[in-house]
Amino acid sequence: MSANKIISEIRKGNTAPVYFLHGEETYFIDKIIKVIETEILDEMQQAFNQAVLYGKEIEFKQVMDHARQFPMMSEKRVVVIKEAQQMRTLEGLLPYMENPSPQTILAIAYKNKKLDGRTKFAKALKQNALVFESKKIYENKLAPWIIEYVQEKGFAIDNKATMLLVEYIGTDLSKMSNELDKLFLNCGTDKKISYDEVIEYIGINRDYNVFELRKNLANKNFTKAIEICKYFGNNPKTNPIQMIIPSVYSFFTQVFIAKSMPSANDTNLATALGVNRFFVGEYKQAAKKYSLPEIKHAFSALKKADLSSKGIGNRSAKEKQILHDLMFELAYAR
Repeated sequence: MSANKIISEIRKGNTAPVYFLHGEETYFIDKIIKVIETEILDEMQQAFNQAVLYGKEIEFKQVMDHARQFPMMSEKRVVVIKEAQQMRTLEGLLPYMENPSPQTILAIAYKNKKLDGRTKFAKALKQNALVFESKKIYENKLAPWIIEYVQEKGFAIDNKATMLLVEYIGTDLSKMSNELDKLFLNCGTDKKISYDEVIEYIGINRDYNVFELRKNLANKNFTKAIEICKYFGNNPKTNPIQMIIPSVYSFFTQVFIAKSMPSANDTNLATALGVNRFFVGEYKQAAKKYSLPEIKHAFSALKKADLSSKGIGNRSAKEKQILHDLMFELAYAR
């Protein structure tokens, strides 16, 4: 069951006695917890029937005491455990999980890690709780997620703006949602987020960003690519090499896919690339410009740059030099 489906069922009144939310993506866990914390009980009911606890500060007996209480002037009690991964005695709740109170909704936010499914505790959860694993979103699913999020808020976004956000912010959904919310506040009366608005309100340099780097690599304009990377090297805090190298690697991976599918139509190629059809032409052109040996050399150069950025091989190299060397290798690949 997806996070949105869980939220939809909660809002219909179809609640589970226990929600165990775990996994590496905190965004979906926070989203479900917020609904449980703010929408099941009204403000007056919350004062008597809701407890918000923190894993680092509590023991299992305290949780059971809260969960076994009867509700006052309400059909349900709500008990929320935040940061449950820090709770040392979490598995002490096993007896409760085997027989949860029908009058209580217990929600457990177990972030940044996955619960070991082999334990008795996990098996009890599977029997009597709604267990949701919040998985990291893959980069090729990020653009559809952005479009869906924007539409849910009553806005629209153009393709170029979407891809710039994908490149610049990456798969951190909490950060992405915060930046999108900022854009909603500054969006024009047409309620459509444009590339120019992303540039202005997210604070991205119009001429020196990852999106422009990829565009110039696609055209083999290495003079401009080197210039962009020089800017990145002079501004490493806003343009970290840990963001740039994966983006360039993703670009060459997509160029390789496009080159290996010369007869594919735009729809099928867009699916294979994980991009909107709007960008397919760019990758098809890049696939014509780069030979297979050049693409292979690019992967080798990227691996070398990645190792250098982690202090392996050339420990004294700075980000600016690593990026310059990478662009030089791409420009003179044979």
